[in-house]
Parts: sequence; C-alpha cells; structure tokens
Amino acid sequence: MPEAETSIAYSVHIAEASCDGCGLCEAFCPVNVFEMQDGLPNAVREADCWGCETCVGQCPQQALCITASEEVRENWESRQLAPPLDSATQELYAGWATSLKEVLGLAWEPVAIALIKAGEPLPDVELPKERLRYCQSLLGARKGQAFLMPPNRHACPDGTSILGLCPMPEKLASGELYILFNKLHSIEAAKRMVHERPSLPARCVQATVVAPLAQAPCPADVIAVVALPEQIMWLSMATSYFSGHRHDFHASGYNAQCVETTLIPYLSKEINISFGCYGCRASTDVGEELMMMGIPVALMPQVVAGLIELGKKAIPQSREKIYLQDEGFKQ
Repeated sequence: MPEAETSIAYSVHIAEASCDGCGLCEAFCPVNVFEMQDGLPNAVREADCWGCETCVGQCPQQALCITASEEVRENWESRQLAPPLDSATQELYAGWATSLKEVLGLAWEPVAIALIKAGEPLPDVELPKERLRYCQSLLGARKGQAFLMPPNRHACPDGTSILGLCPMPEKLASGELYILFNKLHSIEAAKRMVHERPSLPARCVQATVVAPLAQAPCPADVIAVVALPEQIMWLSMATSYFSGHRHDFHASGYNAQCVETTLIPYLSKEINISFGCYGCRASTDVGEELMMMGIPVALMPQVVAGLIELGKKAIPQSREKIYLQDEGFKQ
C-alpha cells in the first residue's frame, strides 16, 4: 500500500536531428499534444500527454521518446478502503478458477474484472508505476498480476473513456483517428463504429481492477478467459448446457478488451467473445492463436456446472477424435 497517490506526468522528447517533419505525431496524437512549428513538431500541450505512445509507434524516424515522472497529489491515507474479499467468496472464486483450468486445460489464469463506481471504496491493491492500456492490464492479469487503475493509470484514451473513467477525446469521438490508422474505409464508417459500440457515462467509474480470479481482491463484475478457440467453444456450450440457448455474440475486432470482453458482458449480462483488436495485439504479447471471452459473474455457477458435465464425456471424446478412424488424419 503506497503512502501517497501519484499523478503521472509525461515529458515528450523530440530528436530534432532525426525528425523529418512528417507531422504524423501531430496527426495521430489523440489528445492534441503537438503542433507543427517551422516544419517541426512542438509539444505545446505536454501536460495533456497520456503516455499512450501512439506518436512513438507512428514515427517513421523513431525521433520521439516519452518519459514518465511522478508528482505527489493526494495522500492515500484519506481514501476509503474496501474491506478484503470475504473468505467464502475467495473460496468460490478459487474453485471456479480450478474448474476452468482443469477441465479446459487453460494455459493462463481466468481474470476477475471489477469496475469500481465513483464514490465506492477501492480495494487495497498497489497502482502500477506508469500508465498501462486496459488491455495490457487484463492480459497481464492472466499471468498472475493484479492491477488497480484509476484514470491517471490508464494509457489508452479510447478504452478509458469507453469504460466511463473520463470523457471521450474529440479525435476518437469523431472517428478521425480510425481513418488515420487506416482501420476503416471512410469517416462515415468510423462514425458508425463509434456510434454502435457501447460506452459508460464519463466519470461514472473511478477505477478498473483486474486480477487472477483465484486471487481477486474484490467482488468481480466479469470474468475474462484468454484461450484457444476450441476452449472458448466449450465455454459457450457450458453456458447453454442446461438451457440449450444459442448465443448472439458481438465482436468486430475494434475495442476488444474494453468493449467486447468487458463492457458487453457487463451491460448485457450475457457471455461475449472477442477476437482481439489492433490495440491489444499491438501492445501485448497475446498470441495470434488466442481469443477471449467475457462472462458476467452471475453466470459463472451455470458455466462451471455445465463445463464440469461436459468434461465427463463430451470434451475428452472430442479431443480423442473418437469418430476419426484413420490414424493419419489424427496427426
């Protein structure tokens, strides 16, 4: 538990000898830090920098560097802490995690996600020293880490605003940035994509918390699973095991972890899948063979019970290829 909260500020360093004045940093910065002056970029609004490093990734000359500094703003002793997660819930979550891992053979930990509403007490989890993208925190949690991230720890303006921690920057709200990235054909298509995706009202959420399910520090809203497509298939079937319900998934390749894995299950109370997106695949080590599913915590008893039943016969028989008689085709 740190003694004080720190508000991260960023310094923008431009190697003028390497810069060719292409202006891509000005165009791609989501929060308009740069202005071109005398043919070179100048960080005229450095205090607005999020540390997302979009400019760094787009600079063809590698002439940009962003460094973080820390400034004490608020004493943590004044914040309201949530009580530790009760032992019964801890045991329940650990049991769910064990079932998912053992029946499916997951390589990674299931992840507990909590959206802490404004005014609610925060769990006692240490903040990361620098800003992270939400997808980076979620995919880091699958490896055993826990992250508490208020707005000043979120590096992606898009995901941060989608999850209700801050207002949406204009370049993202208008769709302009998606055109610059060549992710969509036209500004009309970009506007439609932005319009059709869900988002929470600005500042209704004060922090995101992600952690391995078995070590969740607070009650979860959504459980995320990062897995192979075959494992995601069994989770889908497990959800339907007792009802026969067929699912209407919403996935597009845009805003994967913030929208598809987290917010859609959070709002709809139904499971949802994601194939990942440009951002989460460009900024994490998630492999090209993996996809994701978000499960509302209220559905977890149903999912786990169905999965255990499938694990008695259907899953092992399918994996043993019992209907494939030609041994050559099994290889």
